[in-house]
Amino acid sequence: MAAWCACFLAVFAVVDAASINGSPHYDYDTIVVGLGAAGTTAASDLARAGRRVLALEPQGRVGGRVNTASVGGGSFVEMGAEWIHGQDSSITYNLALQHNISIQPQILDTQTFRSDGSLVDGAFMDEVMRYALPLMEAHPEKPEPLGVFMTRKIKTYLQDHYPSIYDDEDFVSELLVFMDLIVDSHVGSATWNDSTTHTQYKELGGSQEMSWHSYGYKTLFEILLNTYKNGTGLPTLTTELHKEVTQIIWPQDPEGVVVVKCKDGAEYTADNVIITVSVGVLKERHESLFSPPLPQEKVDAINGIPLGVVDKIVLLFNETWWPNNTFMGFIWKGEDRRQVPEEDQWTTMILGANQPMSCERALTLWTNGETAKHMESLPEDVVRDKSMELLKTFVGNNRTIPEPVGFLRSTWYSNPYTRGSYSFDSLASPSQPALRPTLAAPLVDSSGKPRVLFAGEASNPTHYSTVHGAAETGRREAKRLLGSN
Repeated sequence: MAAWCACFLAVFAVVDAASINGSPHYDYDTIVVGLGAAGTTAASDLARAGRRVLALEPQGRVGGRVNTASVGGGSFVEMGAEWIHGQDSSITYNLALQHNISIQPQILDTQTFRSDGSLVDGAFMDEVMRYALPLMEAHPEKPEPLGVFMTRKIKTYLQDHYPSIYDDEDFVSELLVFMDLIVDSHVGSATWNDSTTHTQYKELGGSQEMSWHSYGYKTLFEILLNTYKNGTGLPTLTTELHKEVTQIIWPQDPEGVVVVKCKDGAEYTADNVIITVSVGVLKERHESLFSPPLPQEKVDAINGIPLGVVDKIVLLFNETWWPNNTFMGFIWKGEDRRQVPEEDQWTTMILGANQPMSCERALTLWTNGETAKHMESLPEDVVRDKSMELLKTFVGNNRTIPEPVGFLRSTWYSNPYTRGSYSFDSLASPSQPALRPTLAAPLVDSSGKPRVLFAGEASNPTHYSTVHGAAETGRREAKRLLGSN
């Protein structure tokens, strides 16, 4: 009771202090928390409509889970989102076209190496991949773990078409580990058995791996903020970096205002606030972040949507030594895997490596799930050296691999402002179809007016895990506000 009274008095005091002659007074029309794709799109749309907007970003850069890192010489590497997934009705793709930016598909050949340095037959791997990857969208009659379904189908395919390979139990086992890692890098799950066959995700038409190449994904945010090609910005939009929001006090009284408190002691008032932080941050902070607390159905939605971890290890070299336009996949031999020391077993769960379109002297290695979390905890020199050992083991036969001249890695899980990479549909998702719409629903005052709104990829019912999906939710909430007044 005492806690409830204190909360009520705090909200009442805010309402009283912010009212002048019975009319609400506030600093901004809308405060946007987070400047990822969702927050930047919402802030841009509102400011272009003449609304006074304050956007608060806790990190020292705009982009959220998009992070275009400069590596010198005008080159970039994407440490977060890499591609535009689809072209039809894509906010991101259409914005690029409107600004005469040539978005290019990244088409990679695949070479699959074993841990003894040998190459797996390319025609065989191409055929297996053409059969296996569409299984992620197969939607069998009854939902089941995606890994169980794909394992059964792949084994049956091998038994019917490649009986001699099917009889090689070690190869089939390691091939399935490789396929698991491919699925996880697409879906975001820690293992393909964490994800359901009955996903609600829907692809946009067109190429699924379109690259900003030399422009960098950062260009999307420059376009949204009107700073691309020395644009002058948006006059009614104020952005502040290094501003961590610690509390949001939202009113039930229609005459009240929203108060946003920051870690540095700053306080701002607004008619409403749009929250665009990741669902991982909401899981960790919602209890302390919102006053009054979130309704239970909102908490259940936050806790029910899983956030996966996909990380990158980027090695920079003075020159290209690998095959051009090629993804190099790693399939272990069971005996070699067992000989890897326990402390280095994480390296056996790295999917492979490829050159990003944005930098011809970079190689990106991909990892996910618990392996990614462990990688983030290791010293950088250990990650760099073990990654080089891995490359030499798999692709070092008849090739001299030089030492890298640069190194970067992503840390999406340990980053307190992300706590993961992107959401996915778990085994429970088919029986809980309302989770994402519930997360997206605004908190309203007693008159039904939206006061706390939610955007971000996890709140998109069909395009979650993508930049265009996040941007769609920012536009959705901007339209909600523009249509409510």
